[in-house]
Amino acid sequence: MNRILYYHQQSHFSRKIRILLAEKNIECELREINLVDKPPEFLNLSPIGKVPVFVDEDGTVIWDSTLIAEYLDETYPQPRFYPSDPRTRLECRKWEELADYLGDTIINLWILNLKNNFTFPGYRTRLEASINRLLPVFDQQLAKSNYLLGNETWTAADVAGLCSLGYYSLRLDEDWQLKYIHLREWFNKLHERDSVQSTVPQKS
Repeated sequence: MNRILYYHQQSHFSRKIRILLAEKNIECELREINLVDKPPEFLNLSPIGKVPVFVDEDGTVIWDSTLIAEYLDETYPQPRFYPSDPRTRLECRKWEELADYLGDTIINLWILNLKNNFTFPGYRTRLEASINRLLPVFDQQLAKSNYLLGNETWTAADVAGLCSLGYYSLRLDEDWQLKYIHLREWFNKLHERDSVQSTVPQKS
């Protein structure tokens, strides 16, 4: 059985897994999902109906990008994207969760804009405030080190962060690169990697 990744090209959660698959040199068939008209095959695999979904050679099915990322790191450990030390691993997961939360917030704001929904202006304000609160947190961390967890190497936290910011640039705004210098330098440096450059989301 072939490995399969059900994904969407513009999904930053899908991109996170595509980068890890490329970095680990894991051969995998990519099946892009129409998120408006999801096929029964996909819905049978994913009770939550979201991409990405990964199916391994032995038939193991995993949904949710973080669960897939952790599974890939444990099953195909070279190179590692989660630290082995429990405390450092926790820090990695915290930054990854923060990056994913940023991505979710960006999605919600984009959907609100797409629907031209101005019924709940307070909700829009909260989403924008949340994004503007999180960006300096990442920028301040990267002022201290090359990566979110230090100077040595990137981790799953960096992958999640760059994917969320790539989605932000795609959907809403690129001005953040003018304001957050350390974040911009880190973002551009990571995009020199083939795995990152080859998965840049494209506007449809």
